[in-house]
Amino acid sequence: MDARAQIIIDFVKKAKECSSKEIFDGINISISYATLKRILTKLKSENYLSSKGKGKGTKYFISPTYEVIQPFDLEKYYEKEIDEREIKKNFNLSIITDVLSKHSVFSDNDLSKLNELQEVFINNISQLTHNEYKIEFERLAIDLSWKSSQIEGNTYSLLETERLLKEKETASGKTKEEAIMLLNHKDALDFILENPDYLNPLAVSKIEDIHSILTKDLAVERNLRKKRVGISGTNYRPLDNEFQIAEALENSCILINNKKNIFEKALLTLVLISYIQPFMDGNKRTARIVSNALLMNEKHCPLSFRTVDSIDYKKAMLLFYEQNNISIFKDIFIDQYEFAVKTYF
Repeated sequence: MDARAQIIIDFVKKAKECSSKEIFDGINISISYATLKRILTKLKSENYLSSKGKGKGTKYFISPTYEVIQPFDLEKYYEKEIDEREIKKNFNLSIITDVLSKHSVFSDNDLSKLNELQEVFINNISQLTHNEYKIEFERLAIDLSWKSSQIEGNTYSLLETERLLKEKETASGKTKEEAIMLLNHKDALDFILENPDYLNPLAVSKIEDIHSILTKDLAVERNLRKKRVGISGTNYRPLDNEFQIAEALENSCILINNKKNIFEKALLTLVLISYIQPFMDGNKRTARIVSNALLMNEKHCPLSFRTVDSIDYKKAMLLFYEQNNISIFKDIFIDQYEFAVKTYF
């Protein structure tokens, strides 16, 4: 967002509700009225502002999604230590029921870019045989299994992961649990490939099924958690009541099922399962597989997250935990969708 747009946003924030003329007269920057109108139109298309009324009676106000999608200086944010950051410490159900359920987090430009990439993907796969598609999907599956596990601290390299998944050859010096984690990812992806509509519509029990595949033979409790869980690097406290956890996850399923746009379904799945932390462990892994399953069911390109820096991924997620701001994670999602379309298939 440029400086002029930020000044306008700040003015509207303070005024609560105002006309374009009131904004023009009230801001202390040298722009024409026509330029102001163009900026207002752009801010509306990006979901930073909303409006009501028509013609000269049009009033502008801050969009309910502004806090969720406003640009964020991540580097500056993390200059402060954990205890110095002012955060939303408790789980915020209203972000699901009152904000995300009624408004989109993607701007018109975001969706235009994603839809253009999807057209490229459709054109690419139309030229592949069934066998060629499976080979490309296996390549993506290896990359996703590796990166998804690496984000969780797995030390297998990409080459070691490929050997393990293709030839069942474990790497020396690695733990048995690391190999199981990777093999479980492959099993979960194979399950999705064989049952593409399994998660449509999304349901709590089906999310639990994916979690069970991902945590098979690992020392991880199944089913929704019944006790408190802590998250390293943040003072955010997820829900610790099993009934509230089930309610939050159910509300998320309803929200996602009601969304018309598949990109929004996939992004919200990634973020909300992680935010709720419904399981003792394996939450982000489950979120990545479920999100990809939704994309694949709609014949969209899945994401491997291969080029995401693990620390950047965690920081973007922590920002949503602490501020309910999705802007950085949304950028990661769009970048990784572009990478996947241009790299696979």
